[in-house]
Amino acid sequence: MNIKILSRNASLFSTDALVQAAVKRKHNVQVIDPLNCDIVIEKKKPEIYYRGKKLDHVDAVIPRIGSSITFYGTAVVRQFEMMNVFTTIQSQALVDSRDKLRSLQILSKAGLGLPKTVFTNYSKDVSEVISHVGGAPLIIKLLEGTQGLGVVLAETKTAAESVLEAFNGLQARVIVQEYVKEAKGADIRVLIVDGQVVGAMKRQGKEGEFRSNLHRGGSASIIELSEEEENAAIKAAKALKLGVAGVDMLQSERGPLILEVNSSPGLEGIQIATGKDIAKSIIRFIERSV
Repeated sequence: MNIKILSRNASLFSTDALVQAAVKRKHNVQVIDPLNCDIVIEKKKPEIYYRGKKLDHVDAVIPRIGSSITFYGTAVVRQFEMMNVFTTIQSQALVDSRDKLRSLQILSKAGLGLPKTVFTNYSKDVSEVISHVGGAPLIIKLLEGTQGLGVVLAETKTAAESVLEAFNGLQARVIVQEYVKEAKGADIRVLIVDGQVVGAMKRQGKEGEFRSNLHRGGSASIIELSEEEENAAIKAAKALKLGVAGVDMLQSERGPLILEVNSSPGLEGIQIATGKDIAKSIIRFIERSV
């Protein structure tokens, strides 16, 4: 098959792992930068040109769209869909997963456990917002934040009020979430491919750090999921209609709580932690689907 990987950097671990997995399974594969694609829209004749050359005879695409290029990257994925090319991540699912507020609303409707979350239109009554999530300590997240950036732990009510007032003054959109104490600075990342769990790891924040992201110095280890955790992860990916997803959740006294569902999950940490070839699972997903 002829597979295109939409990525801005061919040397990234995840992109390179997908290339290697495709080559091993005898596919033609090319990494293309979505920002260098030109979209041609014409009646019943959608086309994409990459660096001046028309892309045709494409069987499948694997979107690895960074959050900073979501708008244009999604447009490129949508154009491939119009050309009847299979994509591991559908364009609308990509849009929904990138919108933290919308994705939480979709997950809530699907009946999944979530940390209690509040979103307001720059409310001046920050005390009421704080009380809605059970008071301090609490978590404040920028809607556009990624990899742990733009996430603040406010340990006291006074600190929470100060941070919220500052963000409101800057007209920065934030959500406020309850702090799940029993998680102890750890979360679980579950990789879902085609509705199946293909890997899971527990991420622990470094000492003194409440964020467990590996980019922020956290550590990872393989974990065996409970049936409830496995079902929650699968259901979350299905609710957002993601063929490939990284589902982040907390272990709590009331069961698994979904934090976020990532449509372009990094493969390096989880492949090292689990010893599993996640990239191969994604290529096999394409083979089954095309």
